[in-house]
Amino acid sequence: MNFSSSTAPAHVDQLRLVDADVRYVANFFAVQEADQLLQRLIDEVPWQQHYVKMFGRSIASPRLSSWHGDPHAYYRYSGTRHAPSAWTNTLSELRASLANGGIGDFNCVLANYYRDCSDSMGWHSDDEPELGAHPTIASLSFGATRRFDLRHKSSKQKASIELQHGSLLIMRGTTQECWEHALPKQKKAGDLLSGLEQSRVNLTFRYIKSPR
Repeated sequence: MNFSSSTAPAHVDQLRLVDADVRYVANFFAVQEADQLLQRLIDEVPWQQHYVKMFGRSIASPRLSSWHGDPHAYYRYSGTRHAPSAWTNTLSELRASLANGGIGDFNCVLANYYRDCSDSMGWHSDDEPELGAHPTIASLSFGATRRFDLRHKSSKQKASIELQHGSLLIMRGTTQECWEHALPKQKKAGDLLSGLEQSRVNLTFRYIKSPR
């Protein structure tokens, strides 16, 4: 793997975690290109408000989402089975960047739009059966820097990393089997920002096998 986009030299940091293979590239995209991609994604992706059932009530997810992929790439998250929307131009370009960088050939992506620093994602693992054993998850971040937390399922060991604008995080091997991850609320950070400065778009590219 060379871990490089078409525009920016990349330095790869590997997190020292047991039972995991997590690698981080802070500058997978240069700042100017990342700025353009953020705005294109906000404008282009058909963002939706999803709801989850908790204690018999429908609760709005604290973020906007959109699922895209090849025609067979159905996916279950937030308690609902989602049919994939077609690839947008920008999502297709980013998919190609990951393939050209040797990260993987992905056939679907979950897009999450964190509108401000009070939007969040709770603890979970990307370990759904349709992803197969030991999936590779490639996560691109654009916009406000946010803290990404990891927690070992057995030992409860914790780790954190600040996901920067234009960065790439790759989780492989037994990471999803042994670890959970989350994006917590950061209201104090949000108080220092306004408008688009708080916005963050995260794309997690995956590969779903064709149903038999």
